[in-house]
Amino acid sequence: MAYDVARIRGLIPSLGDGWIHLDPQAGMQIPDAVSRAVSTAFRNAAASPTGRHTSNRRSASLLQAARVAVADLVGGDPAGVVLGPDRAVLLAWLAESLSSRLGLGTGLVLSRLDDEANVAPWLRVASRYGAQVRWAEVEIETCELPSWQFEELITPTTRLVALTAASSLVGSAPDVRVAADRVHEVGGLMVVDAAGAAPYAHVDIHELGADVLAVNASAWGGPQVGALVFRDPAQLDRIPAVSLDPHARGPERLEVGGHQFAMLAGLVTSVDFLAALDDEATGTRRERLETSISSLQGYQDQLFERLMRLLDNLPDVMVIGRASSRVPTLSFTVAGVPAEKVAAHLADRRIASVAVSRGTSRLLDSLGVSDEGGAVTIGLAPYTTRYELDQLVRELRNLTAS
Repeated sequence: MAYDVARIRGLIPSLGDGWIHLDPQAGMQIPDAVSRAVSTAFRNAAASPTGRHTSNRRSASLLQAARVAVADLVGGDPAGVVLGPDRAVLLAWLAESLSSRLGLGTGLVLSRLDDEANVAPWLRVASRYGAQVRWAEVEIETCELPSWQFEELITPTTRLVALTAASSLVGSAPDVRVAADRVHEVGGLMVVDAAGAAPYAHVDIHELGADVLAVNASAWGGPQVGALVFRDPAQLDRIPAVSLDPHARGPERLEVGGHQFAMLAGLVTSVDFLAALDDEATGTRRERLETSISSLQGYQDQLFERLMRLLDNLPDVMVIGRASSRVPTLSFTVAGVPAEKVAAHLADRRIASVAVSRGTSRLLDSLGVSDEGGAVTIGLAPYTTRYELDQLVRELRNLTAS
């Protein structure tokens, strides 16, 4: 059965606002089932999972269900799932916990391809404790991150590599496993930010070789909830805790403060929504996720190929990067027109995009794109249609012709 985008769109009420939503980097549109799950949990759950009241038990059940849902999404163990308000916050807590590993005489490897969420916390720790930072650089023409450089960047003193599974700006998906295997050879850790990869790819923490993997539910239509997944849950009890509870164990050691249990209910429902993108998917939730994501990929691959062809026919539009392995996200510039003006022009026509200007992206700054007025970023979503992409290209053509 072909991917039924009309059925998916019917499950997301906000798509009736008349806008074309090509800004999944700002958060995908939320399915009605997710909103209802959050609303119901707000009425029925308690602020604490401890206690004898029925609402306390509901909260405890939601917390465990959220850990299981994230584990199913990435092929991990629920006992290794840390939950928090945002993956950027969780990565900051993780960096603080691992800071004792990054002192003088040690090193870490970061990537220009990564979002600031997986860069800034590690830079702060390295600056504080004197660890040496090495950068994995992208190819200027393709925005690919060559895997051969990790052989040189990762040395016997390297304690950690932080790398994205897919860029949220240019879509490039580096070979994470090469870097993971190399850093494991020297006894280091691999931290992977998969926020830009889900739901575009079937994420597997074991295939990636990640020791810790970060995701954000808002990236696939869930609420603002982040998660860290430890491939080996036992590692959580071997690293310094940042929790306010001196007796915290397992995931709780990296969870500061209480949980928003209503948001966790929405997280569970959003993963179920992903698993049902293909309504013929069967089996366990993990198996249904694999089937549904594969179905989505087949649909989006065709859309993205068409979009690239159409943009290539606009002489004043330049797409940044041509990575051979990528997710359906891209950034582009319009000759002589600043990104903010392009985004404003599109917004006036009810097309949502993201303008990226100087100082907001290390990648675009390093490529010199920010010096020319920045870039506009767009991405496909499970509800994107061919008509919407044709409208985008038509408005860009009108802009360049004016």
